[in-house]
Amino acid sequence: MTVLTHTPALAPAFARGAVLSPFKRPRPEAEFPRTPLVLPGLRVDLSRLAAYERVCGVATGEDALPLTYPHVLGFPLAMRLMSGRDFPLPLLGLVHTSIEITARERLAVHDSYEIAVYVQGLAPHRRGTQATLVTELRGSGGKAVWESRSTYLARHRTQEGGDGTSVREERVPGVPLPVVAEWRLGGDVGRRYAAVSGDRNPIHLHPLTARPFGFPRAIAHGMWTVARCLAAYGAPAVAHVTAEFRAPVGLPGVVRYGSEPGRFELRGETGRLHVLGRVS
Repeated sequence: MTVLTHTPALAPAFARGAVLSPFKRPRPEAEFPRTPLVLPGLRVDLSRLAAYERVCGVATGEDALPLTYPHVLGFPLAMRLMSGRDFPLPLLGLVHTSIEITARERLAVHDSYEIAVYVQGLAPHRRGTQATLVTELRGSGGKAVWESRSTYLARHRTQEGGDGTSVREERVPGVPLPVVAEWRLGGDVGRRYAAVSGDRNPIHLHPLTARPFGFPRAIAHGMWTVARCLAAYGAPAVAHVTAEFRAPVGLPGVVRYGSEPGRFELRGETGRLHVLGRVS
């Protein structure tokens, strides 16, 4: 493992990733970095947490971290891995396709944590190559209290003939869940979430920066959508959550949040499924 002494700066990582992206040739059998990055002694910035809670619709002032917030804490380490020369997928245009979260304990806001991030592996996808990144949060005594597995897709031509220029909704059986709320999303949602999370992927910021990657307009961060859904669902502090990002949420736009015990989803006005989640 590589033990860090401070949180990696995001701006240099984005710059490095942007410069290297055109030279990456993603494929499932490529080599990838196998050394975990570890940052001990991590404490939560309360002002940044409050800003995150406001953007994601989470009740502020709680004494426990939102289920999705450790992903933000680990994001600088993930960026350092994904922007490196030895990471085979191009950082620019990388699409977050799913996340699985396991929170084993209530995460106290004022505690100190150790966080570790590593690449678990690569896998073929019908639209390209997918990488799985694992983030682990450890409390006192090194006890694992939270972990996540995120998949990221680099779109490219595959043997199946897909050219990876678009992400379309996949067929999902069953009927929509009962609609609980309708949300009108402004065109600045991606920029607002980027400011509190550090994730400044150009596909989320502006139509002009999203179009080179096959999106006609900016799309919402997957992690913003799942954080917003979990806030509406009222997920407990100790839980297992899975979320699949089935289709991009264009900005601006209107989405409908639906839920029932153990499940939630986000759909567009036409019924197109964007996010499918489960809570246990």
